[in-house]
Amino acid sequence: MTLAAASGSVTPGTEVLLDDPIWLVIVKVLGVFVLLLVLTLLMIWWERRMIGRMQNRYGPNRTGKFGILQSLADGLKLAFKEDIRPVLADKWVYFLAPVVSTIPAFVAFSVIPLGGQVSIFGQQTLLQVADLPVGVLVVLAASSIGVYGIVLAGWSSGSPYPMLGALRSAAQVISYEIAMGLSIVAVVLYTGSLSTTAIVAAQADRWFIVVLLGSFAVYVVSMVGETNRAPFDLAEAESELVGGFHTEYSSLKFALFFLSEYVNMVTVSALATTMFLGGWRAPFPLSSIDNGVLNTGWWPLLWFLLKTIMFLFFFIWLRGALPRFRYDQFMALGWKVLVPFSLLWIVAVATVRALQRSNGISGGEVLIIGGVVLVILLAVAFLVPDKQVEDDGGGVALAGSFPVPPLDLVVPPIPERARRGELAAGEAGDGPSAAVHAKTKTQLRDKRHAKASDASPTDPNAIQSSASEEDGHGTA
Repeated sequence: MTLAAASGSVTPGTEVLLDDPIWLVIVKVLGVFVLLLVLTLLMIWWERRMIGRMQNRYGPNRTGKFGILQSLADGLKLAFKEDIRPVLADKWVYFLAPVVSTIPAFVAFSVIPLGGQVSIFGQQTLLQVADLPVGVLVVLAASSIGVYGIVLAGWSSGSPYPMLGALRSAAQVISYEIAMGLSIVAVVLYTGSLSTTAIVAAQADRWFIVVLLGSFAVYVVSMVGETNRAPFDLAEAESELVGGFHTEYSSLKFALFFLSEYVNMVTVSALATTMFLGGWRAPFPLSSIDNGVLNTGWWPLLWFLLKTIMFLFFFIWLRGALPRFRYDQFMALGWKVLVPFSLLWIVAVATVRALQRSNGISGGEVLIIGGVVLVILLAVAFLVPDKQVEDDGGGVALAGSFPVPPLDLVVPPIPERARRGELAAGEAGDGPSAAVHAKTKTQLRDKRHAKASDASPTDPNAIQSSASEEDGHGTA
């Protein structure tokens, strides 16, 4: 410990945690594990109830009081379902993928401070499993490793839809992991440390959501994309990919993917609370009561859970209110909006910090200057006229960003080589009768194309009559 302290790698929280006996470490690990499981069960029940109310229908209300045991019943149902494995699946990778996706979700929560210094069975300790000098990087690394389980699940299933969902998820996590990391850089500039305990201590006077509102906005959008939640759940879009990367999974393996998703939601919500909402510190009116008595003992755990639950409600509200993005819109938001804005924001924050240290500018003056700059940028954005796009008249019609065929489209006639191929196939298949049938069908098709070229584009009667005529010959 002496060498580590001399090198400056020991934080104040680490000095307290180093004295924890092994039994206390086990107790805190089990406590975090149980807390995440309980929050996951309550989150599933709460999500069903809230979205049911948003859509004017009842949520679960039969299993237990207010349906509160519905999540437990779902877990038991999944445990007793048949566990199947596709024939083309890679056995060991197919089995390990849910485990690889679940374990990092629990590991990431180990560096989150749930409260200050408390006494557990007479032993003074922190409500935190570990306080590392690079605690924020541990959370980012664990969330990045979790995507390996999704990719392996899609690859090992031996099916195209899971593979497409896995590739989508990989691209999604890479894109929004960059934006999330850039949003944390500004917090590190203000704190001077990557330790989660130091970040909470730096917000004793003012929460970072006030001075780093841009970073907070980028982080909130990025955490939704990072966890594959609606409206960014492109990795498991049922309208496009059946079920996404977990299409071929059932029973407890599917339950592990479900568990990792909700635990990741709790983890990113807890990290947002730690970095921007003061962590376990009480809100402003309450923090000044009796010299901060509500920031001591077990009170901080209550404030931390309330802030985390507020972010979890934000996840539910997004799912019930917004439709799913298109994939091109989703990727454009990450690369064309969040990343450039984060880079400009980091430059602005670094400039302000340098001015504060050199000229002694107060925080209020920084807010005033930032407000004036924001007003100027908004005025320029509204006053500058939009670029007029000239209509070339002969271009391809677009619906959104997708090309659509023109209304006067005429299908070209079949080439002579393809026509001879049809006749040859008919003669080789069923003899002269098939050849005559193929020849008659080809002639009728040419006749239909001739009528379509002479008819009006908006009058499909000629095309419809010829098509009906052809169908009659085919039936005969």
